Amino acid sequence: FCPGCQALQPPAPRPDLFRMMDCDRSFRIDARQLQRRFRSLQRAVHPDRFGQRPPKEQYYSEQHSSLINKAYQTLLNPLSRGLYLLELSGVELAQETDYDADSAFLMEIMEINEKLAEAKNEDNLEEIETLIKVKQEELTREVTAAFEKEDLQEAKKLLAKMKYFANLEDKLKAKKIPS
Repeated sequence: FCPGCQALQPPAPRPDLFRMMDCDRSFRIDARQLQRRFRSLQRAVHPDRFGQRPPKEQYYSEQHSSLINKAYQTLLNPLSRGLYLLELSGVELAQETDYDADSAFLMEIMEINEKLAEAKNEDNLEEIETLIKVKQEELTREVTAAFEKEDLQEAKKLLAKMKYFANLEDKLKAKKIPS
């Protein structure tokens, strides 16, 4: 907002999502604090509050609201938060191909994929869902440790593994939706 006239200003071109959401630039975040900040920012700039304002401010409001949603979703999810931290550190996550991961890990992913393809009932799906959730939690702890040691290459490898499990989660969700 303009300090003089209180008019809403356009968002910065490439804002730091951590700063915007009033979080430390760290993999470890306080989800409740993040949610409070999200709600507070949305209340301040939500398009519904700008219906009677000039079209330019209405447009800025939509931009801010969209950006706040993006920041919240990015920082709330461990995988996207980790990838964003790597991006801020100038570490690019290569387009992962099968030779980037160790063969034991790839075998594990293939086995879970096969179980998912062969799942006959809700119990099978719940078993796979639990397995994926446990693996994601384990990887999240390992990524947290890697970032805290400032080992960005290790974080990069672990985030690549998290991507595989995120893909499995998506396949599981698609299979659970009744056709």
